[in-house]
Order: sequence, then C-alpha cells, then structure tokens
Amino acid sequence: MSSKSTPNRRHLISAAAGLTLTGLATNASVPYFFTASPLAAQDSLAASDKLTLGVIGIGPRCTYDLKSILPFADVRCVAIADVQQTRRDAGKQLVDRHYGNDDCQLYSDFRQLLARDDIDTVLIATGDRWHAAAAMLAAQAGKDVYCEKPCGITIADCQAIESVFADTGRIFQAGTQRRSVANFATAVDLARTGQLGQLQELQATVYVPTLDNTWLPAQPTPDPEHCDWNLWLGPAPWRPYNEKYVAGGWRGQYDFDSGARLLDWGAHTVDLCQWANQADETLPIEYIPSDTQITCRYANGVKLVIDFLEQPFGDRGPRWVTRLGTCPVRFIGDEGSVETGDAGELLASAPTLQQELSKAKRVQGLDVTEHARNFFDSVRSRQKTICNPSVMRHSHIACHAAALSWILKRPLTIDPKTERFVNDDEANRLCKRPARDWA
Repeated sequence: MSSKSTPNRRHLISAAAGLTLTGLATNASVPYFFTASPLAAQDSLAASDKLTLGVIGIGPRCTYDLKSILPFADVRCVAIADVQQTRRDAGKQLVDRHYGNDDCQLYSDFRQLLARDDIDTVLIATGDRWHAAAAMLAAQAGKDVYCEKPCGITIADCQAIESVFADTGRIFQAGTQRRSVANFATAVDLARTGQLGQLQELQATVYVPTLDNTWLPAQPTPDPEHCDWNLWLGPAPWRPYNEKYVAGGWRGQYDFDSGARLLDWGAHTVDLCQWANQADETLPIEYIPSDTQITCRYANGVKLVIDFLEQPFGDRGPRWVTRLGTCPVRFIGDEGSVETGDAGELLASAPTLQQELSKAKRVQGLDVTEHARNFFDSVRSRQKTICNPSVMRHSHIACHAAALSWILKRPLTIDPKTERFVNDDEANRLCKRPARDWA
C-alpha cells in the first residue's frame, strides 16, 4: 500500500470499532474511566491489516512511548531512524526483542525512512529543534504523525504545522498525553460542566524559565556513521560539536529549545487550562511576567497564572501540594476548586465533591497508552485526534507568547485571531527563527 494514497481497508477496518478517546476533543462531559479500542486486545490480525510505524529519533522519551505502542496488536514498528548509532542499535534491540525477529530496519537519515511507501505512520521524538520540520516532511511524504512536544520551537512553526497537515489531509497527534489521562480529564470536566461554579482562574506549573546562548567547548566532529552532527543540528544554527549536546545537554539552549524551557511542562499544563476554559480555538490576550509567574488574561475574563517551580520539586512552598506529583494544575471557580497532578490524586475544595473524587481510581499521569491508542484509531477512522494541529497550535502559541513576555521582561498583548503581538515589532520578529540549510 502507498501511504500517500487514500486510506484503504487497513485504515478503515476499525472506523467503528469500540470506544475510543476521539470524542473527548469535542465533548463537554468527560468520563473518568476510558476504555481502549478492542483492536488493542486482538492478536490475530493479518499483516495487511496492521498499521506500519516508523520511528524518527529514539532517545529516552521515544523509548518510553514505544514501549506503550509495541503491545498494540494492530500496529507494527518496522523502522527506526536516528543520527546516533548507539541509539539506533538500542532501538532495534527493543523492537526485535518484542517481535522475536530481526526485521526492524535502521537509518541514520530519516528521509530514507520517509521514502518508504510501506510505512503508514511515524513517531517523532527528536530534540525540539527538529519536531516541526520532521513532522511537516513526514506529512508531505504521506505519513500520519504522532509528534512529541513541544511540536514547534516558535509561533511560526506551530502555525506552519497546522497549515501543512490541513493541506495534506494527514492525521496529527501532539504528544501532550495528559489530555488522555483520567484524573486530568476529570478535573477538566468539573471546570467545563459548571461543578466549580463560574470559572475564575486557571493555574499551570512550569519550570523556572532559562535562557542560555553560550556554546560548549568545541570537540572533534565524529564520523557521521556514529553521529551525524550536521543532521543532528538540522534547521538549528551551526555550532561546533560537543558530546554533551547529543547526550541531552541541548536543553535550555535557545538555539535548540522551546520558549526558555517554558514549554517543557507548559505544553501540558497550559494545554489543560486551555481545555478547561473551552478555549481550544483561542488563547489568552494579555501576558504579564514577574520573577515567579506569568499572569495571563483571556477575552472572557478568566485569568491564567503560569507558576514557576524550582527543580527539584521536593519543596514547592504553600502554593502546590507536593504529593500530587509533577505537572500539577488547579482550576478555580466561584463555588470551588480542583487540583491534580501526575500522581493521579484529585483534590477538591468542596467537601461533597472531594468525597466523590476520593472514590475514583488513581491513574498515573505519565502513561501514554491511551493517547497513542487515540492516534492510531484516528488514523483508521480519519477523524481528528484529541490533540490535533489546531489544539496544539493554540496551546503552544499561548506558551510561546508567555515565554516571550518573560524573555523581553514586559507585558505583551496578542490578537488571538491574527496571532500577532499588538504594537510590538520586537516580539513579532521573535515569532520565527531563520532555518539553516542543512540538506
């Protein structure tokens, strides 16, 4: 099958199969428990009925994702591309061990993987600098894409992703998987259905922003077969090789990272606030930075507070309950509030509401299984994913606007329709970055 063609029976076989998470993108009421598609439990599908998967960039995060995807009976991982040989080999070992064979093909250049007509879907989990470019190249090659966050390191990147996926008709899922985790969905449901009263304030947590433009000391450039430094840099500006970059030391570097690291958590927590405020088609209009937080305001009057948390996260002071885990959010209405995080517990201010929530089963917030399941079910049905390009664009741009207010050390106002800053040429120039010619 050519992955550039109209979806055939492989894509359509489960269009009506079972309960999935797709409806969560539009439904106002969100159930606490999710049920995976029956396809996840099938183990006798013919090879022609399986979706083929290629992986682009396989580090620690991708390995985590892939371990959730490999058990899907209707998906088959067939190829991995990574510029580092050690990571390619580790990925192949993981995949081949799972399937009990030696079939997984390896590539140092992901363009070779995208050239294969027998690959339907790709999982993109490179460093931030590559997410947008790789996702758009994959769509233009006829692939459906699950892309880790942050999906774009600039506002322009996020806009371009939505445009390309609309033009190509491909399916896109942003890796903001907390929309597919039960405790977060339940907290959002309380806000959206009026059980907290009139929504007043949304609180999202992020790392303390950082802005680093320094270069690490130059080291000899390795053999491209072991690590292709030019391809690792990709669209980012050139700088000399240092082994710490490819080992994860790129984080916090402006050239490689997203929004002063604000999107590391903000892509999740601000996204959940957007969802709770029924603001998936808009974003806050005002952003006011301080040393400890960024205060934002929506056109409907609801306030969004982006709160900076120090690392490590053992002592969070009076503002957050430590036992709730990482990526906590809080939604406040005029009749009560709810707070939750990755540990799965929900805390509500109203005693009667807390009594009901205490009966709910805890679900760890880091699991990606339901989110990936939503993606593959959407590939088959050709329906929008829960974190489709429009959802991603608005929540990511809200994060980028907040980050720019912190970088520039001044309040910013943005027009949510044009996504341009009002009377601030400097901020508008920072909405995009020049891309290096890496090809």
